Amino acid sequence: MRLLVTGGLGFIGSNFIRYALSKHADYELICFDKIGIGANPDSLKDLETEERYKFIKGDIADFGVVSEVLREVDAVVNFAAETHVDRSIADPESFFESNTLGTFTLLEAVRNSNPGAKVVHVSTDEVYGDIPIGSSREGDPLKPSSPYSASKAAAEMFCLAHHRTYGLNVTVTRCTNNFGPYQHPEKLIPKTIIRARLNLPVPVYGKGTNVRDWIYVLDHCEALDLTLKRGKAGEIYNISSGNELPNIRVVEAILKTMRKSGDLVAFVEDRPGHDLRYSLDSSKIRSLGWTPQHSFIEALGETVKWYLENEWWWKPLIDEKILHPTPWKLR
Repeated sequence: MRLLVTGGLGFIGSNFIRYALSKHADYELICFDKIGIGANPDSLKDLETEERYKFIKGDIADFGVVSEVLREVDAVVNFAAETHVDRSIADPESFFESNTLGTFTLLEAVRNSNPGAKVVHVSTDEVYGDIPIGSSREGDPLKPSSPYSASKAAAEMFCLAHHRTYGLNVTVTRCTNNFGPYQHPEKLIPKTIIRARLNLPVPVYGKGTNVRDWIYVLDHCEALDLTLKRGKAGEIYNISSGNELPNIRVVEAILKTMRKSGDLVAFVEDRPGHDLRYSLDSSKIRSLGWTPQHSFIEALGETVKWYLENEWWWKPLIDEKILHPTPWKLR
């Protein structure tokens, strides 16, 4: 199979490329990325000599370029997106352009250049909005709370519309919070590891009671691989591990793993519209044969170890928001 991975230099995309190359000897991977804020060429630098891997710099919002690339492939996994909620609040337009318009352009390019290609569109649990009790299912109404989640929800609607109207072979996945190697330092887990490594205060929004379901990135990659093989066109699949934890517990687990004092925790002013809890019912994809293989504590330990041993990767990415001791309003 010849597979196009858009946004392949990002966190989940780069892990998926490594996973697919290692698991499928007959796969050829094309990484297509514009190298935006969340991308890092160093994440796949060691694959430059791999015969089954090819990198093309490009934007999925560029119809001409992406149309040309699509003619060469059998399937597409679309990771390309702006993903940080805080940045979406500060600059919503760029999220609409990348996430909504970009996905629409990609779909149009598939329709015109390679209508037989299978497309797996990688979305997020945040499109459901928060859920105080129970778990969100694929048919539940969408209630996005941030410009980020709104842009992802809109992208999904175009995916499903292009399937129904034009017959494109499109599948949508919604996953919970990922963690693991190669994740940008602006995210909670790597930011906590890095700041604790530097003995800087670790910011936690509000009282740290916001609950997320954490999944190790390789478990997500395995679920996407299964969706690529067995997922049905026009269907949506939730992906979750069942590791629902308040943010403060995640931070405390990291500090304990690193043998750092809990005094590093600094509760800061909450962000606008902060969803209290996400939870997904993933029984649909589990019925296809997928289950997560990594426990939270085991995977968290491996993640901490990776960041401590790979300062060369994250040091060029950190800025004042990561390094400055008090860039937030303390509570």
